[in-house]
Amino acid sequence: MVESDKAHLKKTFNFTIAGVPYKLKTSHEEHTVYELVDYVDQKVTEALAVTKNSSFQNAAVLAALNIAEEMILLKQKAQAELEKLEAKALKLSQDLENSKTNKASIY
Repeated sequence: MVESDKAHLKKTFNFTIAGVPYKLKTSHEEHTVYELVDYVDQKVTEALAVTKNSSFQNAAVLAALNIAEEMILLKQKAQAELEKLEAKALKLSQDLENSKTNKASIY
């Protein structure tokens, strides 16, 4: 789909996060938007419960930090898994090349 076509498919969603109303215009599917909203609402609500002065701004920053931490840890884990897979693929490739070389020297 062309980028300009996506712009025409944007819908507006009304939702609340920790009781604060918001509007969002996006081309994402409805279920994706509400999954994101539910997740952020949960994180902000959790942060509000642990902030001393119950400031929405402080809770929003704390929630953002918590979400960023989760994202970075997941990225690091994914990178480590990717590196393991690349090492396995390289070893398999080398083993295959070695087996071809060994067969060729036998004949």
